[in-house]
Amino acid sequence: MITALAGGVGAAKFLTGLATLVKQEDLSVIVNTGDDIELFGLHISPDIDIVAYTLAGIVDERKGWGIKDDSFHCLEMLKKYGLETWFSLGDRDLATHIHRSDLLRKGFTLSQVTNEFVQALGLKVKLFPMTNDKFETRIRTNKGLVHFEEYLVRNQAKDEVVGTEFVGANAAKPAMGVVEAIMNSRLIIVCPSNPIVSIGTILAVNGVKDALQRTNAKVVAVSPIVAGAPIKGPADKLFRGLGLEVSAFGVAKLYADFADVFVIDVLDVEQKSRIEDLGFKVKVTNTVMKSFVDKVRLAKIVLED
Repeated sequence: MITALAGGVGAAKFLTGLATLVKQEDLSVIVNTGDDIELFGLHISPDIDIVAYTLAGIVDERKGWGIKDDSFHCLEMLKKYGLETWFSLGDRDLATHIHRSDLLRKGFTLSQVTNEFVQALGLKVKLFPMTNDKFETRIRTNKGLVHFEEYLVRNQAKDEVVGTEFVGANAAKPAMGVVEAIMNSRLIIVCPSNPIVSIGTILAVNGVKDALQRTNAKVVAVSPIVAGAPIKGPADKLFRGLGLEVSAFGVAKLYADFADVFVIDVLDVEQKSRIEDLGFKVKVTNTVMKSFVDKVRLAKIVLED
């Protein structure tokens, strides 16, 4: 079995390539839920949805999230009622959130809801939320403390970052199946996702990092930062706000206590020896996934012994 730790768009792209090389039933994905947010009375799980929609082949590939060819009539009506509509939710996408929220109110766990969701989309991959407990990523900026989605989407990541908070992390337990997947896998892959608010949240759940340190599986991590900048998202602003080096080396330092292999882009080859000094075996390749061929090729590199 192979288990991947995943955030949103970058992870979903990588997993598309990986899913062509391994059987879906042999693949488990532990997904960040620190981005989860309640809007219009609905529980929204952005990263779970992005990964599932992408693997199911229904994602809006231009945006990397949402459902392709979706309409936005409901959102337009909500705007007429004077509600804030900064978080773009398509009509078919809303069906997911309505169904999820209804099941959660009836007492189902997020794990149970996600499993039903995955099966309904015709997927055989095991998709685990990192936790069923309340967990919220907040970004402290020079203007105050906000939910990560507010920082990223509503405020367009424009504000200066001065810190992060994982609300609920002290009490959060891994969702059922998370630790078992880590311990029973032959390979763990840390997808090219934001190291702070996608992978860092998963690592903050009690018992997850310990399992990664104890597992006999090989742990391979892919850097989401290339030539000193993230492929997508505000990782650079978060790194600077936390006093971290914005580089592949900076990412490697965050994973050095549990990962064995680190994959970097050809543009960062000069950092290879520095990263090796941290104890990694380093692979150098093109990590920028512009095409389906790129996704499959990167997945092959990660799977190689």
